[in-house]
Amino acid sequence: MSRGFVKEDDLELAGTDLPERPISALPNYVTAAGLAQLKAQAEALENEHRALSANKEDPMAQQKLGAIERDLRYLEARLESATLTQPDPNADHVVFGAMVSVEDEAGQTLQFAIVGEDEADIHANKVSWSSPLAKALIGHKVGDEVTWVRPAGNTKLVITAIQY
Repeated sequence: MSRGFVKEDDLELAGTDLPERPISALPNYVTAAGLAQLKAQAEALENEHRALSANKEDPMAQQKLGAIERDLRYLEARLESATLTQPDPNADHVVFGAMVSVEDEAGQTLQFAIVGEDEADIHANKVSWSSPLAKALIGHKVGDEVTWVRPAGNTKLVITAIQY
């Protein structure tokens, strides 16, 4: 597009009107580690906000500030609604906060921690309590076979261990 059709003010404000991050309507259950993670993220963003606030003239800094402020609003809402939930270490079935070992149909052993939505990270084997995998596991005991409903096709899992 030709520069003749772009107002300078539009370029300076680009990215400052960001949409809010969606907040889940589900209860915000968190583990102790998940709560600490949310607090650490908020603190890091507050520090970054303070550092960037000194540079009011830089349009790039203003863009970053807009994103940081949006993320801070999200984190503050999540912290305000957080319900710290700790599993009963004597439970004999899968509950929120459990580390669950399973064996799939191919005989491969997998391990998953059932955590809050904001703490979920599949690369760290942490799944949200509201995920199809966690829903399949919650309430079952060692030795139970469950069906994990997934887009790639359902698979059977046998629970081999539960840790809290």
